[in-house]
Amino acid sequence: MKVAVTGATGFVGSRLVQRLQQSGHQILVLTRNADRAKQIFPASAFPNVEIIAYTPLTSGSWQAEIAGCDGVVNLAGAPIAESRWTPERKQEILDSRKIGTEKIVEAIAQANPKPSVLVNSSAIGYYGTSETATFDETSPAGQDFLAEVCQAWEAAAEAVKQTGTRLVILRTGIVLGDGGALAKMLTPFRLFAGGPLGSGKQWFSWIHIDDLVNLILRALTEPTMEDVLNATAPEPVRMAELCHTLGQILHRPSWLPVPAAALELLLGDAAKVVLEGQQVLPKRTQAIGFTYQYPTVKQALQDIVQST
Repeated sequence: MKVAVTGATGFVGSRLVQRLQQSGHQILVLTRNADRAKQIFPASAFPNVEIIAYTPLTSGSWQAEIAGCDGVVNLAGAPIAESRWTPERKQEILDSRKIGTEKIVEAIAQANPKPSVLVNSSAIGYYGTSETATFDETSPAGQDFLAEVCQAWEAAAEAVKQTGTRLVILRTGIVLGDGGALAKMLTPFRLFAGGPLGSGKQWFSWIHIDDLVNLILRALTEPTMEDVLNATAPEPVRMAELCHTLGQILHRPSWLPVPAAALELLLGDAAKVVLEGQQVLPKRTQAIGFTYQYPTVKQALQDIVQST
């Protein structure tokens, strides 16, 4: 199988490329920074990886490389919570997902032969936030900025169905692994300064990175999988429980909260990503028989802490 991957140098993408390489598949890495990609995926360790420079927001010769691929995994998108949401930043977050996906779909439409499947990332931000509601794949969209981004993102991906290519949209929760959001939390805990962000009452819908990669691989290879799936673990937790469990595993206290005001001062509106949450259940994902290697947050955190 030959798979094109965008966002391949990121936290999830790099783990996906490793797994595809280990399984003997051919990987086409579409990247804005080919030099950096070559450092992350050296030819000696990744002989099956071909690196192609691409311009995600504009059409170009790179689109012809999609022809002959069996599948495409589109993980690209500007980071959500790493800086304040200025008007310019919000536009970048939207464009990187909406226009970036439109260009991938355009490439698939032009390809001959076409990929049989597009696995397109989305996010649980689609549902908006709530301390009391429960969301699954049938729940309506929210009305905040991230919900609007996810709706535009998914609408761009939906257009691929007109080409005859199967579509799987993964609404992904907070990904736990050796990096990403958890890496930023581990340092204060190890320094005896860990605790919940904000009130601690907000829901934290998460997934272990290996379960997410397994779900992507299954979506690539199983023709019956299509449409929207929640890429979250079956047992979401509140922020306070996450931090309490992490403290237990690290043998560190978890009593020192990060005040909401401090995060809002640092990140502005972007602080909503960590201060407000949603309880998201993967009903369709479980209905198709997907088996989680790490169904509970304790199992996930134990694995990650032991490997770091």
